[in-house]
Amino acid sequence: MQKAKYQTRQMAELLSYLQSVEGRHVTVSEICTYFKEQGITVGTTTIYRHLERMVDQGIVAKYVVDGTSSACFEYLGGKEECHKPVCFHCKCEKCGKLIHLQCDEAVNLGQHMLKHHGFQMDSIRTVFYGICAECRAAER
Repeated sequence: MQKAKYQTRQMAELLSYLQSVEGRHVTVSEICTYFKEQGITVGTTTIYRHLERMVDQGIVAKYVVDGTSSACFEYLGGKEECHKPVCFHCKCEKCGKLIHLQCDEAVNLGQHMLKHHGFQMDSIRTVFYGICAECRAAER
């Protein structure tokens, strides 16, 4: 019984953290760093297990944009904003941040690719690479 309570506390801590960063993508490494800074003891394996459970429940979305980067997780909070049919992503090549891109111009690009090139893009897996505003500002 003690073990189940402990896991429930850890799940609650993880859920609380994800809610506090709602709208952002976070990696397991970032979650571990946060917990360490807060003095909260949660093992990496436990975090992965709870995240996968939350993904299965639809509470959290998981993004794997390429074979070299860590998976990113995002708290959905009952919304399915990024699980609409068209949701592209941008990835910063400096800091690695993953940004949602729900933009009519990107939708138009997808339609253009299909109509004029016969190529249907997978919007959820399509990632535009570049430098985010924060990293560009830091360079100035």
